[in-house]
Amino acid sequence: MLGKLAGVATRYQEIERQMMDPEIVSDHHKLTDLAKERSDIEPIVQAYNRYQKQVEELQGARDLLRESSDPEMKEMAEMEIDELQTSNEALLEELKLMLLPKDPRDGKNAIVEIRAGAGGDEAGLFAGDLLRMYTRYAENNRWKTEILEMTETGGNVIRSVTFMVKGADVFSRLKFESGVHRVQRVPETESQGRIHTSTATVAVLAEVDEVDVELDMSDVRVDVFRSRGAGGQSVNTTDSAVRMTHLPTGLVVEMQDERSQLQNRERAKQVLVAKLYELELEKQRSEQEAERRGQIGSGDRSEKIRTYNYPQSRVTDHRINFSSYNLQGVMDGDLDSFVDQLATAAQAELLAAGVE
Repeated sequence: MLGKLAGVATRYQEIERQMMDPEIVSDHHKLTDLAKERSDIEPIVQAYNRYQKQVEELQGARDLLRESSDPEMKEMAEMEIDELQTSNEALLEELKLMLLPKDPRDGKNAIVEIRAGAGGDEAGLFAGDLLRMYTRYAENNRWKTEILEMTETGGNVIRSVTFMVKGADVFSRLKFESGVHRVQRVPETESQGRIHTSTATVAVLAEVDEVDVELDMSDVRVDVFRSRGAGGQSVNTTDSAVRMTHLPTGLVVEMQDERSQLQNRERAKQVLVAKLYELELEKQRSEQEAERRGQIGSGDRSEKIRTYNYPQSRVTDHRINFSSYNLQGVMDGDLDSFVDQLATAAQAELLAAGVE
């Protein structure tokens, strides 16, 4: 690890030299790339410099302990050695975390899809509850949300909804939400007071630029149709809704919320590109990591990642065996306790796997 840290410090010095090169200064794109790389590794270099300084101080304290004949000085040296050793161990742990590979998507905006699963209308109502939960969580973080597509069947029953979340490091916080969410509660229509179990699936995709994915539009079939509202009725009289089918993979995206067919085409293309990017990443993860997929669990939608138990006012994340008894707070967007622990568990998993 120390060898890698020394390499990072050397690279930092090289970037500093390159950014003073007149040829690079005149190349805006190259200069921007170097500035971003420098910004990314600067905290690591600063921590490594602190570690090196402490190592020198530790050696000095040991020399003093060995050479001094003054009992008081020896006692002071021993105390300093203990403090520096403790500080160095903590700093090394911090540096280990800093050296963990970063998910290049972490700084991206996110496209979130929620679909009602098993449970009929109750599943659709739960999908609406999840939409509200994520919208509140976004508000708490001062992120912006925008509905891209929503299919309702009336009475606040949502069959599917796709929305964008924009802000700083959105994907890094929302990426752990992918999977099956399960709710246990007594539906309003249940006269016998029996608890029902319903599900909704959540998929979180990183918004990606088209340059990140090669999308050949000759591989895409585009169908247009009239927008549908709740109950299937036509919303307008023009063919403004768009369905895009990626023929090689079978991925399908529909957009009908915008009035303009052109706007719906752009929205559909944006979501399709994000799905293709996620599909390629999943393929790479499957090939490279048979058991560990780069996140906690596989992120497979067949997994029940979290249960919302209303009678017990309990929310349990099954991946980390963590429960909160503040269900109402969670449904109002208080998700940080789960997200923080999931992120910590992901780091611990990488460390346990010996990732350098």
